[in-house]
Amino acid sequence: MRRIIITGGQGDLGKEIAAVFREEGWQVDAPGRDVLDVCDREKVAAYCGSAPVDLLVCCAGEISDALLARTSPEDWDRSLEVNFAGAAAAAAAVIPGMRNRKEGHVVFISSNSAIHPPAGQAAYATGKAALLGLTESLARTHGGTNVRVNAILPGFLETKMTGGVTPRRRHEILGAHCLGRFNTVRAVAGFVHFLHEGLPHTSGQVFRLDNRP
Repeated sequence: MRRIIITGGQGDLGKEIAAVFREEGWQVDAPGRDVLDVCDREKVAAYCGSAPVDLLVCCAGEISDALLARTSPEDWDRSLEVNFAGAAAAAAAVIPGMRNRKEGHVVFISSNSAIHPPAGQAAYATGKAALLGLTESLARTHGGTNVRVNAILPGFLETKMTGGVTPRRRHEILGAHCLGRFNTVRAVAGFVHFLHEGLPHTSGQVFRLDNRP
């Protein structure tokens, strides 16, 4: 049975990705922070490296909005640990096994903030942007052993993670979408499955899934 690990698996997007792959008969491991805190690199290495993994989806994320001058060193470090370093650690744990089997796929869930960051989101945007560089680097490094690495920018999603966005800001964000609607977690989850199953020759790519020009 093919196995997928979804970090941040108890968030709204993680749960939906898990549901899609369960429907397709995969063994799904979708730990939340209580089971797998991505800031604990030893636990990440032990959990992700314990058995063969066909697909790793790094979905863990944390928004920390603040001006750079008001971001404490502790908050900065925490944001980078959750949004970048934890994903890098998970990838480092699964890629050796993928290389040995000459098959595997890593998908990083980044953010539109990586390329068009709003004001006051320096730490989050930096962590998510770093994932894009990591995507291309790992794809180039491991493509010769048939290991694929891609990144997805889902766009604004109606989830618990964005629940704190004010109605005014939500209206502003929606106004920038040419279709007048947001993407959905179900659509993103379906794309993750399509990317893995339907695009076997695709690696090193960044996919924007919203309708914001």
